[in-house]
This record gives sequence, C-alpha cells and structure tokens, in this order.
Amino acid sequence: MDLSERQTRIVALFRQHGEMSVDALAEHFGVATQTIRRDVNTLCDANVLRRYHGGARLMTPGTNQPYDVRRVRNLEGKVRIGQAAAERIPDGATVLLGIGTTPEQVAVALIHRKRLCVITNNLRAALALASNPEHRVIVPGGELRSPNPEILGDEADRLFRAYRADVGVYSVGGIDDDGTLLDYDRHEAASREALRDASRYRILVADAYKFTRKPSVRGGQLDEQDLVVTDAPLPGALRQRLPVTSPEILVA
Repeated sequence: MDLSERQTRIVALFRQHGEMSVDALAEHFGVATQTIRRDVNTLCDANVLRRYHGGARLMTPGTNQPYDVRRVRNLEGKVRIGQAAAERIPDGATVLLGIGTTPEQVAVALIHRKRLCVITNNLRAALALASNPEHRVIVPGGELRSPNPEILGDEADRLFRAYRADVGVYSVGGIDDDGTLLDYDRHEAASREALRDASRYRILVADAYKFTRKPSVRGGQLDEQDLVVTDAPLPGALRQRLPVTSPEILVA
C-alpha cells in the first residue's frame, strides 16, 4: 500500500506511542479532525491500525486481526464446530453466547431451533438468531467495539452475571501449551469469565488455529470447561496434561 507523507508520519507516531486519539493527531499535524480521521480509517483498512472510540492503536503481533478477516479463515471448520456445539443445546434452553467468529457459527446452527432465550454481546450472533421469531434475544447496553460487532465492558459483564443459564458458549483468543486460556485484552477475558461463571454447562468452541496463537492476557484453564469443541485433535502434549474425564473433547 502506498502511504501519503502524513500517513507515514502517523504510523511513526503510533510506533512511538502505541495508541493516540484523533484529537491529539489533529493538533500535532495542525489539520482538521476530519482529515486525520480519513487517514486513520485508511490505515485501519490496511490493518496497520485498529480503531477504538476517539482514536486508534497500532496493530502488533499481539493484536487480534479484524473480525471480517477472522470470520472467513477456516470457515468450514468453524461451521462444523458450530453445528456440533449446537447439537448439545436443547430447545427451550437459556444460552449465554460470547464474542467471536466461532460462536457466531454456533448461533447460525441454532437459528431453526425452538424457543431459545439467548443473551449475547455478539451482535452478528444476535442478528442471526433474531431471524427466528420464536427466539428471545437479549443484548447489553454499552459501547460498540468498532470495527468488531461486539459489546464489551462492565455493562455486558453485569448482564451475563444477572442470569443462571443452562448453557454458556464462548471462544478464546488462544490456548497456551499448558492449557491456559489467553486473550488479546482484559475486557475479552473478563467477558468470558463472567459468561462461564453464570452457566451451568460450559462449552468452549475453538478451531485448531487457536492452539498456535499466544496472546498475552490470561483467563482460565482448558480443564475448567465441560466440553471443548474443535476441528482437529488437540496437540499431544496438551492432551496429556488434561484430566481423563474432564473436559470432554469433541472433534468436529
């Protein structure tokens, strides 16, 4: 991608500071915020920066890829995982459903089920389920984490904790070699823990790619789940660390 001189200087600033607000950038360059916002949008579209409300941060190896990029990666495997997880969810159940592209495929697999009550901060999943008028779909208030179709933060966590759900379904940013669950920021980890704690039966959905990714925020252990649904066998060393009976591992 060819960058303008100002965009190149913007990238240099982000490499120095990590993240900056649009207002600070506009003041630094002496231009209108609309001008800087266009530059930032261009850099976000090129996966150089990642937006947040009022500014952006530099995409680094420890930053997750944009939702629409992740959504199509290993889509066939995620569809299989979604269908296998959905088979464990009975009609009429109350379900807490977390963020991510694999939980979205669980939602797609649940569309034609009957009378589900689904509480989710995953807006793609909410819209998919809402296409069936038999389902009751509840979403939290709060700020949309653009460009991801997700709502994270205290309000979403409080909504999850207000329920005692039959089933909780969630994913993770990565899984370490010792079974530690990892995410890209503390809000993602907190959301998953709130959802898991409020669920009687806990399903972790994760494609095989998650076993190669090592983000930095810790949030629980693999053996704390009731069911792990993936699309390939677990790495041998990790499988040997897990108890014989828990969690159940289902390879879709």
